[in-house]
Amino acid sequence: TMPKEPAVLRQNILDTTAAVLACGIDPKKCFLFRQSLVPEHAELAWVLGCLTNVPRLLRLPQWKMKRATQNNEGTVGLLTYPVLQAADILLYKSTHVPVGEDQVLHLELAQDIAQLFNKKYGEFFPVPKAILSEL
Repeated sequence: TMPKEPAVLRQNILDTTAAVLACGIDPKKCFLFRQSLVPEHAELAWVLGCLTNVPRLLRLPQWKMKRATQNNEGTVGLLTYPVLQAADILLYKSTHVPVGEDQVLHLELAQDIAQLFNKKYGEFFPVPKAILSEL
């Protein structure tokens, strides 16, 4: 949600890919792709954003904390980031999502959005369940 220098962003993508591969992810056994090259993420985020009310987003603690560090001038990208996260989850019809404690509220938003979408348009998205990490 913060502007990045293009060269730094490209290097971060390469570094993250290298880290994922170093952890043992085998690209012969799973799909490894650059999410930013899949336009459906942003497209679904737009649709889901049209179903999500602003007061719900304003109540999320991450919004409040980050906005405080930006002199109370948080960006629209920061505010709507949880909707993009919901799109990332729902696009692949995920049933279970590994999350840390700090992301539980964002997953709950994804669950609520899935239920709202399904109620309005018919059963389409599974309602994802949290797999909490034990650290």
